[in-house]
Amino acid sequence: MGQRLGQRLGQERAIALDGYTAGIIVQDLVLIGGGHSHAIALRQMGMHPMPGVRLTLVTDVWHTPYSGMLPGYVAGHYEFDQCHIDLLPLAKFANARLISDRAIGLDLDRQQVHCANHPPISFDRLSINIGSTPATTVPGAADHAIPAKPISQFLHHWHAILDQVRQRPEQPLSLAVVGGGAGGVELALSIQTHLSRLYREAGQPPQVQVHLVHRGAEILEGRDRWVRRRMLRILQQRGIQVHLGVTVDQVLPGRLVGLGGFALNCDRILWVTQASAASWLAQAGLTTDERGFLQVNAYLQSLSHPHVFAAGDIATQIDHPRPKAGVFAVRQGPPLVNNLRRSLLGQSLQAYYPQREFLILIGTGDGQAVASRGRWGLGPYRWLWRWKDHIDRTFMEQFAQFPVASMGRSLDAARDEDDMRCLGCGAKVGGATLGRSLARLRQTYSLTKPETVQVGLGADDAAVIQIPADRLLVQTVDYLPALVDDPFLAGQITAHHCLNDLWAMGATPQSVLAIATLPPLPPQQQEETLYHLLAGVVTVLNGAQASLIGGHTSEGDRLALGLTCNGLAVHQDLWRHQGLQPGQALILTKALGTGLLFAADMRRQAKGRWIEGAIASMLQSNQSAIAVFRHHSVTACTDVSGFGLAGHLLNLVQASEVAVELNLHTLPCLLGVEDLLLTQIRSSLDAQNVWAVLPYLQVHDMATDDRMPLLFDPQTSGGLLAALPDQQAIACVEALQAMGYASRCIGRVLPRSEQPPITVHP
Repeated sequence: MGQRLGQRLGQERAIALDGYTAGIIVQDLVLIGGGHSHAIALRQMGMHPMPGVRLTLVTDVWHTPYSGMLPGYVAGHYEFDQCHIDLLPLAKFANARLISDRAIGLDLDRQQVHCANHPPISFDRLSINIGSTPATTVPGAADHAIPAKPISQFLHHWHAILDQVRQRPEQPLSLAVVGGGAGGVELALSIQTHLSRLYREAGQPPQVQVHLVHRGAEILEGRDRWVRRRMLRILQQRGIQVHLGVTVDQVLPGRLVGLGGFALNCDRILWVTQASAASWLAQAGLTTDERGFLQVNAYLQSLSHPHVFAAGDIATQIDHPRPKAGVFAVRQGPPLVNNLRRSLLGQSLQAYYPQREFLILIGTGDGQAVASRGRWGLGPYRWLWRWKDHIDRTFMEQFAQFPVASMGRSLDAARDEDDMRCLGCGAKVGGATLGRSLARLRQTYSLTKPETVQVGLGADDAAVIQIPADRLLVQTVDYLPALVDDPFLAGQITAHHCLNDLWAMGATPQSVLAIATLPPLPPQQQEETLYHLLAGVVTVLNGAQASLIGGHTSEGDRLALGLTCNGLAVHQDLWRHQGLQPGQALILTKALGTGLLFAADMRRQAKGRWIEGAIASMLQSNQSAIAVFRHHSVTACTDVSGFGLAGHLLNLVQASEVAVELNLHTLPCLLGVEDLLLTQIRSSLDAQNVWAVLPYLQVHDMATDDRMPLLFDPQTSGGLLAALPDQQAIACVEALQAMGYASRCIGRVLPRSEQPPITVHP
């Protein structure tokens, strides 16, 4: 008996390890950063998927800027989307999980990535493409200068500068760019071009003074002498003050101080100096150079850890060192993905030898460019800028339109036909997998346990709750298929969504039961998925002082999570649907549009920043709004979820036997929703929501208002809709907005009449 059991277990282990015949996930490839090399790798992975490999992208930005077009964007030649790679549709094309977080460390022994706000992410192979940032070791630089990288943060400051000039064009502006490499020179010229144009458009003479400060005796060190002199002359002709041989040793608010008595007053200081690397790479034990950059061999493989690869600015090829330039990150993309594939397959790697000389096209901001390669230089000419523009646009086009991918099997659910999964209680997740997940949860998180919970998680067959004599038990349940690929994020969103029913009733959450459906995976990946899912739930419950007290798991085609939430309330403090009163105002705590946005996302027609904004809204708890509601005498409340704003409002109206009027123009909506309202994209539940409410609507000028679909859009983790005395409405909305809610007053409660109870105005 024991021998047969051992043989059976050995056979199952062999099948689990042979992912290329069984079609299940056996290896995890994790990419940290969405830089140029990884963007190319993701595209190629989408074109040629690897069965048995789960791909995960960890990034703290959803739109990765293409460095070659950044100066053109600053000069005003490009729109945001023209020079940014949208990582969301790219990740979907590659069938990659997108984890929106910042990597802060590695556990190389356990092969895990540590993130700022996410549980550790396990990997079998790891690739790092996080770029670099300007070194800010000069005293005061980190506090008072604007670094050019990360580019997303730089652009936030740049947009603020543009707004300042637009709003106060009569005021002069002085900016200093520290660093005279190609990046600093292009940035200085682009800034001068754009700001001068803004002043002229406002009817003012250009009142911008740009300074370029460089410690070297010449700009563009490493380029040909002719190019250095030509670019210096262009800077001077454009009125840019060039300060050479200046070593900045202190940065003060609005002031640069250098050795030898140099001092310069300016309104903004932009930092474009020598690149530096993230400190956590060396701290993790990876072999780095003296500046902290990860040392790799000709295979783009870490010298110290063969299962770790790196490309772009963050990597230094020890046998073939090259400048930190975007051209090399782009060229490293194909050999990187090739060697990642070969490493996962156990094949020998192939060496990559970067070119010794490379062409750079330096934009002058005014629609011209200078070309430089080795000792050769040319320009400035407009045809060179058109050539550069063509090269850049061609590169970006590959991330705007994706080819048809090779037909591959779903990584999360593909199984061998002989590997059938049982139903009934045989569909549960294994006890050992469940036990390890719960053990990790207890070790990592301090699990809240209210006094009402007598028997909690894992102690007995069922939980036991003591209900105080002066309290009512408020109970609700919701079950959601995961909107996102990240199980930790899915757990957070589901927890917020499910708790909304309790907040809407005025109840205090106490305990939660979970039911989780996981896709069929090997035990290790299933454990990781379950742990991340429940960790997301627990982080939200801890914030609400509620306890996870038990649950159930099963296998299914896709990740899903349901929660039964229990809360306590005092009878007289309950908010019921029948609490609306004529003369009251209606307020909403959150913006609308999650249904539209994720419907577009499923069709790959949503921009990454739209989904990023929707997720941020769904992660915002309505808990803080409750105290504000109490203070401003709210008498009725409901959460806006699957039946849309109109459907949930109709429940209040019918229960209270009143009428209401809504103003469409006051409805807050999430970023991207206004664009989608002009399309035919709608949630699959939209039509049913329309027909359920339409007989109760009286609409003025319905055909002329594109915002009508906002009334029927199903919301996930949406806002609360509340009624309160009209004289309290302004103060209540202001208090909610001060707490970060996109709150608006959207209508009024009226006496009941013979007309349909919900009147909608444009």
